[in-house]
Amino acid sequence: MGQFIPDYHRLAETLSAFRNEGKTLVTTNGVFDILHIGHVRYLQAAKQLGDLLVVGVNTDACTRRLKGPNRPIVPQEERAEILAALACVDYVTLFDEPTPEALLEQLRPHIHVKGGDYNPETIPEAAVVRRFGGKVVTIPLVDGHSTTDIVQKIQRSLLRG
Repeated sequence: MGQFIPDYHRLAETLSAFRNEGKTLVTTNGVFDILHIGHVRYLQAAKQLGDLLVVGVNTDACTRRLKGPNRPIVPQEERAEILAALACVDYVTLFDEPTPEALLEQLRPHIHVKGGDYNPETIPEAAVVRRFGGKVVTIPLVDGHSTTDIVQKIQRSLLRG
C-alpha cells in the first residue's frame, strides 16, 4: 500500500533516499475523480516504467478551477487515499497549481507519464521534466472509460427518472 504525503516538498525529501539507491522515479498527475478501470490500467502501465510511482492529485480548489463548480465529486483526501491503496501506487501527493510544473520541479522524476490524449511535445510540464534529464511518456487511454462519461451517464439516468 502506498503512502499519502500531502505536501510535495516533504515528499521530495522522502524520495531522495530512493534516488540515491538508483531507483527510477515515475510520476503522473490528474484529478482521479471517481476512480474507474481506465485509471487503474493507466496507473498499472505507468508503474511498469520504473521502480516507484508517485501520483500528483489536483486539490479540490484546483479541480473546481479546471472542471467547474460541480467537481470534484470525491474530496481530495478520499481520492488520495483510494489511489494510495492501489498496489501499483507508491506515493500520492497534492498540488494546487494549474499544471504540475512546480510539483515536478521538486520531485525531479526520471519519467513523467500522461494519457494518450496528450501530445508529448505540447504537455506544459514537459520542458521542466526534460530540463533535469527526465523524459515524458504517453500511455494510451482505455476507450469509453472516463469520469466525464460516468457523470454524464448518471445525469442521463436521473433525467429518465
